[in-house]
Amino acid sequence: MSDTQLFKVTIDNITVEVPAGTSILEAARKIGGDVAPPAMCFYSKLKGSGGKCRTCLVEVSKGSEKDPRPMPKLVASCRTTVMDGMEVKNITSPKVVDARAGVVEFLLLNHPLDCPICDQAGECHLQDLSYEHGKEGTRYEFQRRTFKKHDLGPYIQLHMTRCIMCFRCVYTADQLTSKREHGVLDRGDHAEIATFIEKSLDNDFIGNVIDVCPVGALTDKTFRFKNRVWFLKPLNAHRDCPKCSGKVTLWNRGDEVYRVTARKDEWGEVEEWICNECRFEKKQTSDWIIEGPREISRHSVISQGHYAGKIGTTLPTETFEAVNDGRQPHLLMDIHDVSKVNIPDVHLSAINGPSHSNNFKD
Repeated sequence: MSDTQLFKVTIDNITVEVPAGTSILEAARKIGGDVAPPAMCFYSKLKGSGGKCRTCLVEVSKGSEKDPRPMPKLVASCRTTVMDGMEVKNITSPKVVDARAGVVEFLLLNHPLDCPICDQAGECHLQDLSYEHGKEGTRYEFQRRTFKKHDLGPYIQLHMTRCIMCFRCVYTADQLTSKREHGVLDRGDHAEIATFIEKSLDNDFIGNVIDVCPVGALTDKTFRFKNRVWFLKPLNAHRDCPKCSGKVTLWNRGDEVYRVTARKDEWGEVEEWICNECRFEKKQTSDWIIEGPREISRHSVISQGHYAGKIGTTLPTETFEAVNDGRQPHLLMDIHDVSKVNIPDVHLSAINGPSHSNNFKD
């Protein structure tokens, strides 16, 4: 019999048993669905994370069986541990819904409307948060703060204007690498993530700061402006890597690998950290052993049409023949012979920087 003490906690009228010391957020994630509060700064694999963004606020209507008094204020579920008999309201509390809308409005005060050009669009946690918990308009009338873009080494670009100061990247560099060369400079409204004396981030595992960033502040320079994620097909793949597990998600369009990322769970958290070699240097399909399509469990446009649940991928049937009594079209045209833009020998993912017309000139 296990010696671990279990506490019963009720969240949105659903009861679950969890070990003592479990946070309300982690208990809610065991239930899943809308019961789990959103989180922009908490990361279960990073010690000390959480308590920064306040998006996971909940109402504790009953403290415990021994002390049934409600907590006087909304609490951050990622930093509040459960007690036996505790009752919590998340989506069933009007106070929480109103407070969360206020938090989202605060996070968006200085955030630019970059979604049409941002590489994070389609898999951005702030985008999801604003649609689900935000308000239609803004009351902010002052000038937004802006920063210049910085190259943090050969592979990572920092767009500080989009940053919401969740500090995930700082915790990742501090706990995953041998030395941390970036952090928070200044205070208050002037606070920013930066490296000291423009120092590059060149650690073997520093690329993971891209995966933990919930917005488009830290982006992969080898993928910037190459393609939209909803046009790509995520595939599970692995290789024999001496530095990391080698288990990744490939983002392909046809046979071309546009980017490589770590595999993420349903909460958008990395399952296993990967090294820079796997992430940035292995951009050929032949470098990997393809396991099959990856099912994107997050409610994202990426999950649509990716043959989830099937073994392999199937080619679509010919539409023209079906509507034309089986007859072939009278005119067949090879787009590569006509268009000088669609050159099959030019691999967009291998272009150093954004692709444009100069890449297709003879």
